[in-house]
Amino acid sequence: MLVLNQQEIEDLLSPQEVLIAIKKAFSIFHAGSFHMPNRMHAYQKDNTLLLMPCFTENYFGTKLVSVNPNNTAAGKPSIYGTMILNDGKSGEPLALMNGASLTAIRTGAVGAIGVEYISPSNSSYLGIIGTGIQGFTQAIFASSVRPINKITVFDLEREKLKTFIAKLKGKLPDIHIYPAKNTEELVRKSDIVICTTSSKTPVLPNDPELLKGKAFIGIGSYKPDMREFPDELFSLLKNVWVDTPFAVKESGDLAIPLAVNILDENLIQPISNLIVTNKLDQSETTFFKSVGMALFDVIIAEYMYNKAVNNNIGTQINL
Repeated sequence: MLVLNQQEIEDLLSPQEVLIAIKKAFSIFHAGSFHMPNRMHAYQKDNTLLLMPCFTENYFGTKLVSVNPNNTAAGKPSIYGTMILNDGKSGEPLALMNGASLTAIRTGAVGAIGVEYISPSNSSYLGIIGTGIQGFTQAIFASSVRPINKITVFDLEREKLKTFIAKLKGKLPDIHIYPAKNTEELVRKSDIVICTTSSKTPVLPNDPELLKGKAFIGIGSYKPDMREFPDELFSLLKNVWVDTPFAVKESGDLAIPLAVNILDENLIQPISNLIVTNKLDQSETTFFKSVGMALFDVIIAEYMYNKAVNNNIGTQINL
């Protein structure tokens, strides 16, 4: 079995290679040529355990993920994970990978796919709300699909905000990166707004005039009681794009508006419809909500495994 650690995973594929893999995953999703049982959720207080299996034609894989938003206060990542890739015919375990790094990379790419298909091609001002690893990778990948020249960042914790901006400037030295005093300022200064928090109440102002004409990407809400986007956003939308239909049950960003009848379920569409037809949503205000799915993990793991084997990267172990 091949073992790939955090650094090896982060260095293995370029953003362009990851985006190609994610587009392949969306094409497989659209064609229905996979088997993906619903992910299992287990909770204990603030800890969430996710078990995510998926089968494709040549491989199957399982990701185990733990999520605890309180870890950041202790200086630890909020997400830990392990990814196991198996041969699709024999079941032989092929690779063991750092699941948190894989998750960050593929989620960054999924967010960028949303940016690519629901924002104008000349969008250059990006807003990021939340300064965890997801905020970081979203900024990196979004900047690879749009000519971003200014990023505005907001977080309730000012010290984290300073550290985040310094780290991001190291990766994107040619882009101007600024802190925002509040989310109203951030939205006003942005063409694209990406939310990556674990908030249980909307983080954006409930002001339709402020929200109008923007592209919104939702990454953070992964439980039915978590919500990042306000009621008035839904009055501006012609479509709500999702990575998987399961999002309507898993994320409060959709489940709550549906429950109180401010969102029409008929507006919710898989973003794979845009990807396979190579069309853009050219509505004035747009929204893509991602909750992730195991198919992304298996396809990214497949790409990483094959490149690592071809380039003698990683450590081989016997179980």
